[in-house]
Amino acid sequence: MGKNLQSGGRLRPVDLARAHGLSTQAVRNYEEAGILPAADRSPAGYRAYTPLHAGALRAFLALLPGHGHPTATSIMRAVNQGAVDEAFRLIDESHAQLLDDRRTLRAVESALRDLDPAAAPGPAAPPDPGGTFIGPLARQLGIRPATLRTWERAGLVRPRRDSRTGYRVYDGAAARDARMTHQLRRGGYLLEQIAPLVDQVRTAGGVEPLEAALGDWHRRLSARGRAMLTGAAELEAYLRARG
Repeated sequence: MGKNLQSGGRLRPVDLARAHGLSTQAVRNYEEAGILPAADRSPAGYRAYTPLHAGALRAFLALLPGHGHPTATSIMRAVNQGAVDEAFRLIDESHAQLLDDRRTLRAVESALRDLDPAAAPGPAAPPDPGGTFIGPLARQLGIRPATLRTWERAGLVRPRRDSRTGYRVYDGAAARDARMTHQLRRGGYLLEQIAPLVDQVRTAGGVEPLEAALGDWHRRLSARGRAMLTGAAELEAYLRARG
């Protein structure tokens, strides 16, 4: 089958599908989405693909892990429409996002290093008379107060209430949990994924339980970076085939 895809002959949808572990309907859908160039049709209306289509499919599947489905689709559509500069712009945006995610990871690690383990509340921890209100804390984090209230409902942040005004007051531990939640959300973690990490930090009295999560985050970013290299190689091969 590999030889057939490289031979320059006509290929059926099933040929492309089997070679890449896809269904024939998926191949047709990719053509309709502009990921593959339009196929020639036989007098009976059957699609006839070529090795160029096989190259487009390889490029798309290689772009997927590093760029995600929407961006990979837009890249291939731009190339097939002759808008190569637009495809390059989309690729640049993905690389910029990866760089931003790496900066976010460093910011998370920095924020966690700055967290005071002693601020983690224990069973007999005395109440902290100080603290900050929801507005100032939201401004510090660059988020809306409503976001802090959402995190509170999810159990990620536990402010106390001022006895006189009833306003939320974020002591050292609550502010720490808010900063940690904010950084992990920026890193792509869902609230339900963050909750057990926050609980672990509270119980353990420090941020050591997050080391495994940060290591996984590093590995995922490295995998994305390498996938982008693989995608770039296949896309370059497709561009050469297009001439």
